Amino acid sequence: MKLMIMKSPLNEAIQQVAKAVSSRPAIPILGGIKMDVTHQGIMLTASDTDISIQSYIPVESGEQINARIDKPGSIVLPAKFLVEIIKKLPSDQLEIELGEKYQTQIRSGSTDIQMVGLDPEEFPVLPSVEESEIFTVPAVLLKSMIRQTIFATSTSEQTPVLTGVLWNLQEGQFKFVATDRHRLASRIAKVETAPEYRFSNIVISGRTLGELSKIIPDNNDGVGIVVADNQILFKVGHVLFYSRMLDGTYPDTTKIIPQVFKTELVLDTKNLMDAIDRAYLMSREEKTNIVRLMTLEDGSIEISSSSSELGRVTEQLQPVSLKGDPLRIAFNSKYVLDALKVIDSEQLFIGFTGAMSPIILKPTDHPYNLHLILPYRTTA
Repeated sequence: MKLMIMKSPLNEAIQQVAKAVSSRPAIPILGGIKMDVTHQGIMLTASDTDISIQSYIPVESGEQINARIDKPGSIVLPAKFLVEIIKKLPSDQLEIELGEKYQTQIRSGSTDIQMVGLDPEEFPVLPSVEESEIFTVPAVLLKSMIRQTIFATSTSEQTPVLTGVLWNLQEGQFKFVATDRHRLASRIAKVETAPEYRFSNIVISGRTLGELSKIIPDNNDGVGIVVADNQILFKVGHVLFYSRMLDGTYPDTTKIIPQVFKTELVLDTKNLMDAIDRAYLMSREEKTNIVRLMTLEDGSIEISSSSSELGRVTEQLQPVSLKGDPLRIAFNSKYVLDALKVIDSEQLFIGFTGAMSPIILKPTDHPYNLHLILPYRTTA
């Protein structure tokens, strides 16, 4: 194997696939990045068995020359070192040459690096995904859907299926749901698919979606999605992102979402977020995160938190509208702040069905987001 390659596209591809490299690989070969070189281009691959990422560098991109291939071949190089060294090389182009016993030489300007590689035949074969059914979601929409749900996934491995986000697709309605049993976030979007194409109970790890989101560009380019038996494939430009689905049946969350409310509030989203953020500082010191909200007789609402050591924070907000029963409720302020940060609406609807019933938060200008938070039972 021998080639000349430009540093910029190589570095970009390495940074992308490195997201799939485990910090503690089960076998040494998974701590590396596989490089497959043909006369058409270079394919880089990394995997931790749960996720696998491939990034392709064509020899030419339009009028730009990315590489010159003198001799095809394959090698696995240590990812940790490769990620750091390539971006620090002095020249805009470099030469890579494979010698005997997987010894690899990288030359850039006056820098000469001898690197010990691994046998590419030992690298795991990537999952086979049948691409007969593929649908496309705009990159900015998919990234937004991930951002608006991923924070509500569980971090406990006791219920592995809750560490993921549930995906359902039916009649062009694409829905994400995440819950850790204390809160829930859902996001719905309309996408273009064949009318009969549908799937349900697809659960993808929150960690996986977090890594995918870093690769997805902030534009309206399409991200191709292929759902197979236990694998899902995302096609993002020259990048292929494979992920294993989580096993298990996701709980039915539709029954816990109230449709009728005893108290209904509409508030300015930023004003509420700022008020709860200030109250959160005090509640955080108490290590409870508990903030209280109550309606007052003059039609305003009071938000407060207290600390036995520091004191108390209290402030009043004037709602856009308030109707229904008087209310006094306590909740985890961090959970509410997490939801408020991803609600893209100037005004917010909050529905209550009682002091110990789920709190519902929704934007007022569209029906695509919903957040549910379970309140706290307190003595005061």
